[in-house]
Amino acid sequence: MKKLSLLLLALVVCAIAHAQIASNIYWVQFTDKNNSPYSINNPEAYLSQRALDRRARLGIEIDEYDIPVNPQYLQAVADCGAQLLNPSKWLNGVSVYTSSSSVIDAINELDFVEVVRNCEDYPEAQRDKEIWLANEMKMSGSPVVARDFYGGAHDQVYQLRVNELHDMGFDGTGVVIAVLDGGFVGTDTHRCFDNMREEGRLLGVRDYVYGSTSVYSQSAHGTSCLSTIAAYDPQNMVGTAPKASFYLFHTEDGDGENIVEEYNWVSAAEYADSLGVDVCTTSLGYIDFDMPQWDHPIEHYDGHTAPMTIGAEIAASRGMICTNSAGNEGDGYCTLGIPADAEHILTIGAVNAAGERAYFSSVGPTYDGRIKPDVMAVGQGTYVASPYSWYGDYYNGDGTSFSNPVLAGAVACLRQARPNASVQEICDAVRMAGDNVDNPDNYYGYGIPDFVQALEMLPLHVDTFVQQNEIIAVFPNPSKGNVHIQMNEGYQAEIKVYDLMGRHLTFYHFNGLNHTSIEQFLNTLDNGVYFIKADSELGSQTVRLVITK
Repeated sequence: MKKLSLLLLALVVCAIAHAQIASNIYWVQFTDKNNSPYSINNPEAYLSQRALDRRARLGIEIDEYDIPVNPQYLQAVADCGAQLLNPSKWLNGVSVYTSSSSVIDAINELDFVEVVRNCEDYPEAQRDKEIWLANEMKMSGSPVVARDFYGGAHDQVYQLRVNELHDMGFDGTGVVIAVLDGGFVGTDTHRCFDNMREEGRLLGVRDYVYGSTSVYSQSAHGTSCLSTIAAYDPQNMVGTAPKASFYLFHTEDGDGENIVEEYNWVSAAEYADSLGVDVCTTSLGYIDFDMPQWDHPIEHYDGHTAPMTIGAEIAASRGMICTNSAGNEGDGYCTLGIPADAEHILTIGAVNAAGERAYFSSVGPTYDGRIKPDVMAVGQGTYVASPYSWYGDYYNGDGTSFSNPVLAGAVACLRQARPNASVQEICDAVRMAGDNVDNPDNYYGYGIPDFVQALEMLPLHVDTFVQQNEIIAVFPNPSKGNVHIQMNEGYQAEIKVYDLMGRHLTFYHFNGLNHTSIEQFLNTLDNGVYFIKADSELGSQTVRLVITK
């Protein structure tokens, strides 16, 4: 993976050595990206090779959103005396720290500054958040007794049939997941993450709150959420994507409740995109803030107003699959937390192991009438890891914070199985595989998804394989069971046969003379769609074979 330019790295200037004091934090909104040293024609300057490969694979073009904030604008703000925190290219602004009103006045005088907004503390909102987090991290019921390979996570994995994806070889291998949360106390030591660390699948961390080099402080909320995906402690706990790779980003400030946390999140999501992350999962939500003017009234829940919702929508448009907790506000009218209103993400509600909706799970609809949550997963009595000795290594907890990552790991397995499927295709397949698809509502969404069924709805794209030359001919096609295969004269090829779900069925070295053995194999196949891939010195060819006996 190509390294990002030193100039871009210099822009991510979240290097304050002390806690953010929210009353002295401001958001500086720029008017444009004029005269930038970056351009759409040179994306290598600000996107990694993995990110560029993902864009190419999914057919997503580079656009102005991808261009970083103009470094000259950032320097001018810094020259006014403000300390730069986290720039956002998607929102075209930067959060800053200053205790001087004269500095803010100077920034406001800059021609390219649209507005400067203050983010101030208000104790009541902070208390509400602390209560919400404490309830989620509280032990719920008796710990589940380990039963099989998945241990206490058995119910939450089997409910989605993710165990069957694992049996097919789709366990998150090669998929990169970003987890954005409020802290990861114990992730660097807990035994359920030993395998992730030993195999080098913890790819990096970044702190957007304190600007430190560690994310292993302030809260264990992210640790418990991460465990539902990444845990690999057989017979004790195994998560839904135990072989995926991870970035951990600290964006939530546990010492305050202000809208700068939404901007932190957007900056982190941008960085995840630049790294080529496949799945971005967040168990956070925002409703009320320390300054009332930042609060989110019902009108903001329209999918394109709140900063974090805008960021989530842009993230999805870049090719990242985003999942987010619905919230824990229970019944009512649109009790969601931002960015659960975003249209092109999966918003996850909570059920228990029996599939019954949890009383605390937030509901929709969005302001513009869309159904939310999208789907459900185990969030009541979820088995999670804890770094705290009084809980033991594992405990059962309640919250959509836990149902969300349970499902995010399952989505990562889908991404592994279908690397060429669009974000929209995968999200639609997950919804359509729900057990409430015939009558979706704002309490249960489309229901609990069957991920084997979702996989079946995502057939292999023929363009997964490069088709350049006529290496083989397969006929008749469709076939009623008497299949013939013929090679162009003078060539040899390696033949692989796949079923519709992408499972590799057989391999042959084909020289055109040994056609009997491969034809006999093809004639044993059941009704269905298959793909025959031929690789030779001429290139590759894939033939879609339909069998209807």
